[in-house]
Amino acid sequence: MLSMLVKPIVRLSVKQQLILLFLIMITPILILNSYGNYKAEEILKRHVTNAYVELNKQNFAIINRDIDTVNKITTTVIQNPVLQQLNMSGNDTVLERVERYETIEKLLGSYSQGAERGDGIYYSLYVYDPDNYYFFAPNFPQVKKAGVYFFSKEEQPYWFEQVVQQKGRGTLMFTEKLSPQAEDLKTLTYVRAVNNIYRGEGTLGVLVVTKMESKIGESLRSISLPDGEIYLTDMGNRVLASTTNSTGEVIVLPDGSEAGDPEGTEDIITDDFIYVVNNNHAFEQKLVYKVPVKSLLQQQNEMKRVIQYITVAYALFGLIIITYFWRSLMTPLQKLAFFVRKYEPGNRVPETPRRGSNDEVSVLINATYDMARRLNSLIMYKYQMELKQKESQLQLLYQQINPHLLYNTLESIYWKSSLEGNVESAEMIKELSKLMKISLSRGRELITLEEELEHAGAYIKLQQHRHDYVFAVIWNIAPGTTRNLIPKITLQPLIENAIIHGVKHMEEDGEIIITSVLEDGRIRITIEDNGYKQVDYKAIEQILNDDSPNPVNGYGIRNIHQRVQLHFGGDYGISYRPRECGGTIVSVILPKSETIE
Repeated sequence: MLSMLVKPIVRLSVKQQLILLFLIMITPILILNSYGNYKAEEILKRHVTNAYVELNKQNFAIINRDIDTVNKITTTVIQNPVLQQLNMSGNDTVLERVERYETIEKLLGSYSQGAERGDGIYYSLYVYDPDNYYFFAPNFPQVKKAGVYFFSKEEQPYWFEQVVQQKGRGTLMFTEKLSPQAEDLKTLTYVRAVNNIYRGEGTLGVLVVTKMESKIGESLRSISLPDGEIYLTDMGNRVLASTTNSTGEVIVLPDGSEAGDPEGTEDIITDDFIYVVNNNHAFEQKLVYKVPVKSLLQQQNEMKRVIQYITVAYALFGLIIITYFWRSLMTPLQKLAFFVRKYEPGNRVPETPRRGSNDEVSVLINATYDMARRLNSLIMYKYQMELKQKESQLQLLYQQINPHLLYNTLESIYWKSSLEGNVESAEMIKELSKLMKISLSRGRELITLEEELEHAGAYIKLQQHRHDYVFAVIWNIAPGTTRNLIPKITLQPLIENAIIHGVKHMEEDGEIIITSVLEDGRIRITIEDNGYKQVDYKAIEQILNDDSPNPVNGYGIRNIHQRVQLHFGGDYGISYRPRECGGTIVSVILPKSETIE
């Protein structure tokens, strides 16, 4: 029997055997810890839930007392003689109606609480006036204003008949809108029909108390629950007031939460929340407490801490035993595995660890480190060959561009001197010297954008002297981009194309805009012209990206595109697109870099 258990263990590797030993040691204490935590959580949740049940009952009593206070005030208002004299017979004069209206307005305003702060409750009276006897009174009720409102048949609120049928019994009601003419503002209202107590029959109107959610909300916010939520709802779970500003929404209660007997309270504990629901059929209301279980479990009890301390101590003891065997058997292989995972081709290879034996593990370590060094040598050799190849390509591209620029510049000076003498030759020579100075750039292939813009500006001045161009040049250069690196002689050919193919014949109507911005860690330089000629952008795209271009099409923009990509990679380069108001925009995308080679 023992041999049957030993054989599978012997077949495991040393690392697997050590892990199995550690699991055998730690598993019992983990089970004990898990069971202890579970029982502690259950006891804590039950005790806290019982406390919330009692708190819920007291909170409901306070809310009912607030509602009863409002009900008593409405009774006092209803019994006021001036209000009871209100009639729609038309027998009284207009002056008597105005005086009665103002008296009732003042009466309702005197009972409105918190009007000066804008957060209280407001008493309003809604009266059916089919013959428009009170035409002078407003019919645009507001949630945060007390007053008397008269309405016709067409203007009757949707809730009016429903309240009248209650025959003077007050009730809470959530309204989306007080009347068709009112503002769209949700509010919790206490509504009660005003019956004629002198004649004993008939309804004078409906007394409406708005912003009840602020009144009840004070009672709700007086209860402190750890990250919990409190809702006062109707029997359909529609929120009448809450601590979460969710008035009017319908909340979802867990299964098992059903309406019980009046004044009945029930609690439901789920994996995530504790629910305490107080059902009141007499008022058709529910008071719901919703408390996250997680917030309660943050208050750890002493039993749970003791179990955790025991678990940690036992785990440390097991780790000490496992570490002893691990260092004696697995340390050499662990170091080798760490080097293999960390090593990347091209990185420096540290010195080979020395061991006091020539066993198989030592041979494997020495061979691995030597192989990494040989791989680094091959990578360095390949990198140097590729670098030399790119440098050769760059030199060839520069040789194709620089003679073309020098030829055009000297031709400009020649023609200007022939036609006008030596009046402006000095200025042109000055700009030419600036071009030559920046073109050489002390042998640097990358220069700052500030130097490149100086080079481009000198070229533009030469062109304006040569042809008397009067086109406008606008520079929008972001200050944070001037120190960025750019291949030299990048912008001048693009500006030359904008002049020759864009604004050359437009005189003072021509415009060239040169912009540089920093966006998403890149530098974008755009050259815009408002030229009127048709441009074949598809042909330009083919010139830029064709692997075997036609020499007849020239080098130009393709050389610029290749130089940018040789320096910075395939994610950068130039592109053309049409301008919305006519003309062409060429964009140069560069990485953000401020290190001079």
